[in-house]
Amino acid sequence: MSLVSIAIGSAGYSIPKIINAMLSDENSTIKIIVMNLRLPRVILALIVGASLAVAGALLQSVMGNPLADPGSIGVSAGASTAAITILLVFPHLTASVPIFAFFGAGLACILIFVMAYDNGISAIRIILSGVAVNSVLGAYNSFLQMLNSDDLQNVLGFLNGSLSGRSWNQVYIALAYGSIGLFLGFCCIKTANLLLLGEEMARSLGANVTRSRILLSAISAFLAAATVTVVGMVGFVGLIVPHISRLIIGSDYKVLLPVCTLLGGLVLLVADTVGRVLIQGMEIPVGIVMAMVGGPFFLYMLKKKGKVYGG
Repeated sequence: MSLVSIAIGSAGYSIPKIINAMLSDENSTIKIIVMNLRLPRVILALIVGASLAVAGALLQSVMGNPLADPGSIGVSAGASTAAITILLVFPHLTASVPIFAFFGAGLACILIFVMAYDNGISAIRIILSGVAVNSVLGAYNSFLQMLNSDDLQNVLGFLNGSLSGRSWNQVYIALAYGSIGLFLGFCCIKTANLLLLGEEMARSLGANVTRSRILLSAISAFLAAATVTVVGMVGFVGLIVPHISRLIIGSDYKVLLPVCTLLGGLVLLVADTVGRVLIQGMEIPVGIVMAMVGGPFFLYMLKKKGKVYGG
């Protein structure tokens, strides 16, 4: 799929022609386009998709709910709010958007848990707090855009989520932070499996449920912030991929997280490729493609009878 995505574009090249160009010592047009434009885009899609899928899977363990993902509880909204504020109000600090996005996601996560805490943290209170934070931050973002309606080009690209024009610098940023987040996520496999058993069972097995929920949510926020800083808002990957993975291999996080990592990257890469070729002469941002697919999928999960969470 990666080779197909590299071959497809405004100028299409056959896979053998691309391989020959890459093996050649000559700096041909094909080699320059592949190395500077298409290959970074493919690698970034794989990293971002894997990070969002693992973030969603961990949050679903925290909530005990297959409908949870970084976008639905306000974590991604925190990162985007910080980024939009910098882009519109402090444009001279644009180079610092990744840093502010991280802080925005972290502050949103802290606010959600402060609001949710009441002699412990329950999954339902986290969800309700996340919905409230999402709503408030969404209103703030809309108000900020209304005040700066003449300068929305960069913001619209950010809100729609796009891999277009990304360079190796974004790949390095995503790889650095994504690797850390994925490593921490894989270290919490046992904790995620315990939370799936329910609060009472987890406590009886010696788990500190509140601490475990905070830890997994913090890792999810870190992964979500890492993706928002480089490609903007891309939703539904953290919702769709864990669900499909459970249908294939069950709910054991020892297997679920590796499958989510691989499938998440593949899903986002396919979505980006579809967005590039769906309408000739026009590119649809990957965030819009995921929303077009994810919205109906979300409704399907809501309507599905019986347990969605299960092996």
